[in-house]
Amino acid sequence: MISVTQVNDGPDLEKVFAIRRQVFVVEQNCPPELEWEHEDESTHFLATVNGTPAGAARWRKTDKGYKLERFAVLKEFREKGVGQELVKTVLNNLPADANHIYLHAQIQAMPLYERAGFVKTGPQFEEAGIQHFKMVKK
Repeated sequence: MISVTQVNDGPDLEKVFAIRRQVFVVEQNCPPELEWEHEDESTHFLATVNGTPAGAARWRKTDKGYKLERFAVLKEFREKGVGQELVKTVLNNLPADANHIYLHAQIQAMPLYERAGFVKTGPQFEEAGIQHFKMVKK
């Protein structure tokens, strides 16, 4: 069973950070200094599968709108619906005034966001050494 909850406290936030560290820093070689930013101004989420930490995500308000970020699912839980549940829960958690919702999608994750109603906009770009497209919720 997949469960996604908003987390605020130390132990659960540490689980979120551990998932992101494994996916972004270890697997994708993202520089740690680029991975850890805007933590205090973000709303964080932890996905579990049968109680085991499996994925993480966050949203934050920027000067451009509401940005969904740091979607990460541990390798052993991929292709099992964890990412979809994260996207759905994060979108449902946004404030009522969230009229411009966007994200920077890694190319291989674009189908996940397309299923949630995001569309690609603008040119391909590199972020933390990984190719991305900006996507906007329609």
